[in-house]
Amino acid sequence: MMSSYPNHINCYQLTDKQRQYAASVLNEREDGPAKVQEVREWIETHKNLRAPTDDFTIQRFLRACKFDVERAKEKIFNYHAQRSASPDWFANRDPMIPELQDMFKMGPFLPLNGVDDEGRIVVLLRVCIHDPAKHSIANFLKASLMILDVALKDHVSASIYGISAIFDMTGVTLDHGLQMTPSVVQRLVHAWQGCYPLRIQSLDFVNAPVYVNFVLNVFKSFMNKKLKSRTVVHKGSSEEFFKAKVSQGMLPAEYGGTAGPVQDLIDYWKAKVEENIPWLESEEQYRVTCP
Repeated sequence: MMSSYPNHINCYQLTDKQRQYAASVLNEREDGPAKVQEVREWIETHKNLRAPTDDFTIQRFLRACKFDVERAKEKIFNYHAQRSASPDWFANRDPMIPELQDMFKMGPFLPLNGVDDEGRIVVLLRVCIHDPAKHSIANFLKASLMILDVALKDHVSASIYGISAIFDMTGVTLDHGLQMTPSVVQRLVHAWQGCYPLRIQSLDFVNAPVYVNFVLNVFKSFMNKKLKSRTVVHKGSSEEFFKAKVSQGMLPAEYGGTAGPVQDLIDYWKAKVEENIPWLESEEQYRVTCP
């Protein structure tokens, strides 16, 4: 099904640096537009798949799969199948719902300002910011994925260089761990590896007590070899980690940076998601339907 949104992103007008990287690392060559068209025709003729067919959306999946058309088709199908199979995460994504408003006001998922030296989005996940007695893990993840979707929907640099994720485990409790059941973890890792049009470059866990390794081992049991190799639990000072990993100009003041308080990021992404209500509503039409 054709997207109701125009091709407002010209995914082929890259900087020289981006073009060189895309060619050498992602196999993005002169036949790129032809491969986009091949995937588009596949979507339009697939009986059970409803997916957007604009250039940039398809390009994101191709870049995530290094322009392997068959892998891109599989990822597109998985992406929309998961949205059909997980309505607790992907249905009724109205940010004005009180339970979701609570989440956005806390800021569980915060893409930082700009990109790092390698062009990647850096995301700060404050995974223990909520109270498990009051807030469901479904709403936590729904709000987080809504922010991710809005952040990525027209971000050309992230489609090329990918994302670095930092999990701040400050305040983790046993109840937080109990929310991460094997079923939840399996679905989440499947989203990372097999669904999202996104190359995850690193998963760094900071401020994590030793017992968090039990939960992380469950995560790793569902990860492929590549993602496992990119997952690191940092035992030293988080200040040392942030100083080495992220430029001060991107970091909030609470993490040793000069980019203003965390509250500025919370307010920005809350407003950004609310601005995109029509787009979020439109996205709910895309899914895999029953034969």
